Amino acid sequence: MSEKESLLKVRADKWLWAARFFKTRTLAKEAIESGKVQMNGSKIKVSKELQVGDTLSIRQGHATRLEEKVVVIKALSDNRGNATIAQTLYEETAESLANREFMKEQRKLDNLARPDTKPNKKERRDLAKFRENF
Repeated sequence: MSEKESLLKVRADKWLWAARFFKTRTLAKEAIESGKVQMNGSKIKVSKELQVGDTLSIRQGHATRLEEKVVVIKALSDNRGNATIAQTLYEETAESLANREFMKEQRKLDNLARPDTKPNKKERRDLAKFRENF
């Protein structure tokens, strides 16, 4: 395969690794296989060859803090470079940015409902008595 042909298509796991969505190709492979990476709304395989202009939906994080990014591929690379180079490989959609910002605000609001300190022993007993009455 010539150098020019290799820039036309890149395997999904290599591109996700090069774009710094995952630390290793193995993690990228596992995410693709578990359905956390989709292309144009459908599941893909690890060996799927991506092209410029494809739209990927990538879910990252833990169950409590799951973020979904929708990105459009702007350039292809199978070499992992620094973060500034990796950011030139894709562009996140405006809807995705707005959705992630909204979820960030929701997480902040969830933390406001928590007390500043843990209840002491007497307060725990009072809470237990209160719960028993209901």
